[in-house]
Amino acid sequence: MLRPARTAWAERAGDPREGSREGERRQGSGAPAWSSATQGEPPLQSGAQVCEEEEDEQAAEEGKDGQPLLRGIFEIAKKSCDVVLSGQRLSWSPIQPESPLGGSSAGLQFKEEYVEMKDVFSVKLKRRRFLGQQKGGLLLGITIFVCLKEDRNKLKDSIINLSNLSEDHCHLWFSYLKEILNGFSSRPKSLKLFVNPSSHRREATHIYYEQVAPLFKLADIKTDVIVTEYEGHALTLLKDCDLNSFHGVVCIGGDGTAQEVAHGLLLRAQMDAGRDSNDILAPVRAQVSLGIIPAGSTNILAHSVNGVQHTLTATLHIIMGHLQAVDVCTFRSPTKLLRFGFSSMFGFWSRTLALAEKHRWMPSNQRKDFAVIKTLATLKPENCEVSFLLLKPSHKCAQETVRKKQESFESDSKDQWHKIQGHFLNVSIMAIPCLCSMAPRGLAPNTRLNDGSISLTVVRNTSRPEFVKHLKRYATVKNQFDFPFVETYIVKEVKILPKTRKECIAEDNLNSAELRYPWNIDGDLMEWASEIHVRVHSQLINLYGVSVDIVDNPKGSCSCR
Repeated sequence: MLRPARTAWAERAGDPREGSREGERRQGSGAPAWSSATQGEPPLQSGAQVCEEEEDEQAAEEGKDGQPLLRGIFEIAKKSCDVVLSGQRLSWSPIQPESPLGGSSAGLQFKEEYVEMKDVFSVKLKRRRFLGQQKGGLLLGITIFVCLKEDRNKLKDSIINLSNLSEDHCHLWFSYLKEILNGFSSRPKSLKLFVNPSSHRREATHIYYEQVAPLFKLADIKTDVIVTEYEGHALTLLKDCDLNSFHGVVCIGGDGTAQEVAHGLLLRAQMDAGRDSNDILAPVRAQVSLGIIPAGSTNILAHSVNGVQHTLTATLHIIMGHLQAVDVCTFRSPTKLLRFGFSSMFGFWSRTLALAEKHRWMPSNQRKDFAVIKTLATLKPENCEVSFLLLKPSHKCAQETVRKKQESFESDSKDQWHKIQGHFLNVSIMAIPCLCSMAPRGLAPNTRLNDGSISLTVVRNTSRPEFVKHLKRYATVKNQFDFPFVETYIVKEVKILPKTRKECIAEDNLNSAELRYPWNIDGDLMEWASEIHVRVHSQLINLYGVSVDIVDNPKGSCSCR
């Protein structure tokens, strides 16, 4: 809580005017060091006698409603400025010189500049030190580090230097600035980090230590860093480690790393709540927030929650404590929970991932291109049954689509489950928009991060050229669903039951072999043979990020939101 300006002056510097004279003696010919709370006594209630206790309470509230906490002179950008600090804002304006005839110079009207304190993420005392000197040095002033919006979704950092040679003056301002920053309770003070050194081009470790760690240190965030040694390492550690001393968990890697850590945090939440994860219809929320620094070959989750694939932006969202509640899906077999996740694909994209995983020796981009071309060359639909439960709120477009497709599915009037079956090239189940650099509208532009919905997209069997046209649409702003063989629904539950293709099993093992189908869950490969039931759970985890701007849906056959 901010200390009242009048009391703080009495305790720290005595009389403000005496403090300013002492500052001027120390500073010499430099800018005078003077500060005051509100240029006089705090305002009293009209017509009322306020006792000393009530006056102190009123002073303690200064700064919360824009009232000045401190006022002083600093040099900013080589100009002497009148600087005012309140609980919400730091503002300054150049001091206008007097004209020879008295008064201010005509025509010299300077616009006041300011920065919101909610955009400041660190303050440091600026000192001049000799080479090799680690401590001490001549105090030059205060440096303020600010988080700014560079464009629609990208963030950048900037600095403001407040120059003044007075030790007392700078230390007083520094303590007030630090006290304001400490009042932002959503900002993490301690983080546990998992770095995947194998992500993409093995750049994650360098990205963390060269770009992320210096900013965390600047923001006075304590970190406990673990470099994972194998797939599933972070999940194993999250089940046993004590997270009570951390305000958040951060992973540096791709979608597979992010999915593993998110899955681990949610499993840990169920364990701490005494829940059986294999028998829960309503899982408890993760108690610790998750931050994702993109450093993988695919960074769909980080892109969706930050609006851009940008290391600095992701880092600043974590430092600033920007939290966004995000929906999560449970993927279950008929008997157990398989995992928590945000998106999944079955069919073409899952088989592409399975093929890419068999060629890990290839460079990342080359491996993905090879897998796509190879899977297209052997394009085959999956014979399966898709059941879904429509979301009850008024998604008129989805309901209209269902009515138009009545000939292709059966519905159970008792529980409103709808069923379609046949041969499908791909089935996408996504609870988030799934933005990425190759899909400006997202893979699922008809859902949002936390609206409690799943975007279900079913691509029926069609010719290879037509399917390629559909795939190419994702890289444009055109509607990728505007094809007669593509169906979209806004749902809250989905069941997929693959039908075993007998031609894929050797005749001598026809009765005993079990065909395991590949699933692409958040860029991670999972193989399963039987039915999978997917259910969305609204706002199950907090991610560091914001609700991002998405390219508006163009006109098309279905643009459910």
